[in-house]
Amino acid sequence: MRVMWCGTASLLVESGGTRLLFDPYLRKYDKKGAPFPMDEARGADAVFITHPHPDHFSDMDAFSDRPVYVSARGVAIAGRNGMNTDRMRVLAAGETVRTGGLCVTAYRGRHCSFDMPTVSRVLFSPHTWLHIGKAMRLLGEAKRFSILPEDVFVFSVTDGEKTAVILGSAGMAKGEDYPQNADLLVLPYQGKAAMHRKIPPFLDAFRPKKVMIDHFDDAFPPVSSRVPTKKFPAAVKKRLPQAEALIPEYNVWYDV
Repeated sequence: MRVMWCGTASLLVESGGTRLLFDPYLRKYDKKGAPFPMDEARGADAVFITHPHPDHFSDMDAFSDRPVYVSARGVAIAGRNGMNTDRMRVLAAGETVRTGGLCVTAYRGRHCSFDMPTVSRVLFSPHTWLHIGKAMRLLGEAKRFSILPEDVFVFSVTDGEKTAVILGSAGMAKGEDYPQNADLLVLPYQGKAAMHRKIPPFLDAFRPKKVMIDHFDDAFPPVSSRVPTKKFPAAVKKRLPQAEALIPEYNVWYDV
């Protein structure tokens, strides 16, 4: 099994002859990031959405010929926003979908709550006010894609030999029995002012062999910024010494 980070929370997972796409986002607001690998992504056999926020879901129509698995509310949100819902399949926590040689199981997740330093940085940044029109358009789009707690999934992906666990947002549902000892945990590194201090509970809950971060790029300026990642590896080693910490580059395949 191998995985590619395509920017923000977008991932490709491949094993054997099966390829899956998670949370595709074309980064239309960010002109500095690497181009989205459309040729690679269009070869996916199915698409899975951790939650139907714009930066995980709104670009679905670029991948119009593959089944899309999303929450029931996600289908409703898509319909209200003029997206093609014909190929969307309703997914609920506890369900497993087999596509080729890969099995995907959905668990209850939770969206992260932004802390006050993060919110204040955006509100009081001169960059935000210099581009206030763009910022307001982004906030308006976010409102059209508002979600409920049950719309957020954590996915476990396995080919029978290797397992990857994928979070779309840095939150966990209370009381959920998450899979432990996965070969890879993909953890969004966004939403808090000091993300390296927020990862110990995730390491305790999942006990992975390797941790890869995503969602640390500047996906929708001016209301986002690239998150510093320098302290991430040390934070992993301190809490889980045997685990490997991976900061991926855009559009590069990594073995799970």
